[in-house]
Amino acid sequence: MSMASLLRIIPSPLILLLISITISASESHPMQGICSVECDTELTSSSGKILIKQGTVVNAHHKVLADVYIEDGIIVSVRPNIAVGDDVKVIDATGKYVMPGGIDPHTHLEMDFMGTGTIDDFYTGQAAALAGGTTMHIDFVIPINGNLSAGFASYVHKAKKSVMDYGFHMAITKWDEAVSKEMELMVKENGINSFKFFMAYKGALMINDELLLHGLEKCKSLGALAMVHAENGDAVAEGQKRIFDLGITGPEGHALSRPPVLEGEATARAIRLASFINAPLYVVHVMSIDAMEEIAKARKSGQRVIGEPVVSGLTLDESGLWDSDFTTAAKYVMSPPIRRTGHDKALQDALATGILQLVGTDHCTFNSTQKAFGYGDFRKIPNGVNGIEERMHLVWETMVESGKISVTDYVRITSTECAKIFNIYPRKGAILEGSDADIIVLNPNASFRISAISHHSRSDTNVYEGKTGKGKVEVTISGGRVVWEEGNLKITSGSGKYIKMPPFSYLFDGIDKADAAYLASLRSPVHRTGAAY
Repeated sequence: MSMASLLRIIPSPLILLLISITISASESHPMQGICSVECDTELTSSSGKILIKQGTVVNAHHKVLADVYIEDGIIVSVRPNIAVGDDVKVIDATGKYVMPGGIDPHTHLEMDFMGTGTIDDFYTGQAAALAGGTTMHIDFVIPINGNLSAGFASYVHKAKKSVMDYGFHMAITKWDEAVSKEMELMVKENGINSFKFFMAYKGALMINDELLLHGLEKCKSLGALAMVHAENGDAVAEGQKRIFDLGITGPEGHALSRPPVLEGEATARAIRLASFINAPLYVVHVMSIDAMEEIAKARKSGQRVIGEPVVSGLTLDESGLWDSDFTTAAKYVMSPPIRRTGHDKALQDALATGILQLVGTDHCTFNSTQKAFGYGDFRKIPNGVNGIEERMHLVWETMVESGKISVTDYVRITSTECAKIFNIYPRKGAILEGSDADIIVLNPNASFRISAISHHSRSDTNVYEGKTGKGKVEVTISGGRVVWEEGNLKITSGSGKYIKMPPFSYLFDGIDKADAAYLASLRSPVHRTGAAY
């Protein structure tokens, strides 16, 4: 019986005891990454030469019927009718799409948060990603007591068990000269080209406008992209108190306490401050019409703003938060909250028309025992949902099968645009000669069904439980190795590589000229004669 089922039948005092035991156990025995996969101690035989035959090769700019030949982790040739010897593994992709592996720009693996830690580490989370067709992700490093270097070292250690390629963003939670200098170190030596500023989580991660301005200026000078979690943290704190004082203590209180208007306000404020500095801005997990419209307005005016919806916001609505079963309702708690019906369709349309540019997950998983920390007080429910394994399938079903976007657009929003924004294209995000051999084979006629019973995350719940659709990833190739085939994972702990991401992506092109034009337009300082006395 699952933990979720047990919680529904065990008396409350015993639940509290179980929670206590679980906490003690997790402190004594760090998560080791347990999932139903075949754990190879050495690389598989598919690590050398692979030919993918007769598939439709899809890039963000075109698709073509061709073969793809891979050798030593690199794409060597993309053309029809490639002849190979008997020592080459051949994958028949007839009638299927051959695409760049997905890149998830937004994950939180093994993160300490709200008095606990996310249940998926760099082994289980990445295993889930590979099973779902994602071959790279970018995780958020959280500083230790504001120290960026300490935070970076901690995440380097966590990632030693990685099984696929990954990169890092860095959060900024305080400001002083030491942090400013460390940002330079992160960019110039550690391959980080993006910094995140939380406008929410008051008393924990939240920063104020003064810090955000300092951060925007520093990011601009370094060629690093400023990212924001856009909610008005002061208003959220007030909303939480107001809703709780009304006697609303369950998961629905989470959504009621932080309505779309607070996401819209913070998004608008961040956009205007970025405009004031003339710095590019990336808004993570856009969950509401309110936030999306602010991004649309800014982009229409020519401002460089990137909007990232996440799978939960595109495919779910808030009704689950009102479920009568606490375990079911609590699994949907994330921030910003999943919104009421209508926001999802508006975000889909914005993604289809280019107002929003790429899709992430904000994969930040907690099991039902951890979510139960907030039983009786929604403010204590750890915020986060799954998605790293489900993203590629759900985006295909929601956006391609529905006719909203083309197959090439699918590659753009799930892989290529992320690679370009974070300056790793065409090494990643493309099936081109010389690109890394991170590839998926997707069968548009096969179907999928999502369930916590069969997923590879360590979480015992899944917010997409029971969702079905067409378009299934049948093969995943990561770094030139077949790691997912015929429903089986073959992965090696420690085989993943850290991908350094250089500064000054295309978003910075022309920034200096715009600054020069602005200075020239000031007609200042004015040279005046002395005042008459």
